[in-house]
Amino acid sequence: MAPPRILSIAGSDSSGGAGIQADIKTITMLGGYAMTAITAITAQNTLGVTAVEVLSPDLIGAQIDACTSDIGVDAVKIGMLGSPAIAAVVAERLEALSVPVVFDPVMIATSGAALADAETIAAFERLMRLATLTTPNVPELEALGGHEGMAARGIAYLAKGGDAEGERVEDMLCLPGAEPHVMAATRIHTRHTHGTGCTLSSAIATYLARGLELPEAVDRARLFVRSALRAAPGFGAGSGPLGHTEARG
Repeated sequence: MAPPRILSIAGSDSSGGAGIQADIKTITMLGGYAMTAITAITAQNTLGVTAVEVLSPDLIGAQIDACTSDIGVDAVKIGMLGSPAIAAVVAERLEALSVPVVFDPVMIATSGAALADAETIAAFERLMRLATLTTPNVPELEALGGHEGMAARGIAYLAKGGDAEGERVEDMLCLPGAEPHVMAATRIHTRHTHGTGCTLSSAIATYLARGLELPEAVDRARLFVRSALRAAPGFGAGSGPLGHTEARG
């Protein structure tokens, strides 16, 4: 069988730990075929982001069109966008497709650098409505109005708990009209967590493209991330990258 075709729409991380680079590694390790529409070029490493250059909405739209018109796509992952205009172009393209979409509403990098302004965050609304799943972490969930705000939108979302305190990490999958499904695990103590959100969302997209139902796709993606955390190579002086190539899904 041909591998599922996954399109990642996200920013480039020069150090290879997050963004497009983490997505390509994850998709490939899970048996998918990775394609990209790069939204921004960043200069970053395990210590932080030092420069960002956002690409034009027209170029991003052209990248999406080039992939979907020829190779085709079975699922989409959305990460860093960079501007409201880019968010609008991405939403316009995806509304014409009928494939699973996983939206990681990237606002702040693991290092603490802001990657979305208030206007861009406001533009997320259209993408959250069309996404199969939105995956906010603790500060992103708060910026989006918390559980109350997400429930009012009537959308499926995964509230990631890795940024919360405590020895147990709890991720909460919330589907409209259903009781929240809490998935808990013992915290893996490591500073090498750069790109965990990117890895999780692209793994979910890959599993959805392979035909798994949403709860199972989320559960298996969580296991892949935990495996990658344990396999981290120890690179860098700050928040280091995961061990994608040694992880198991």
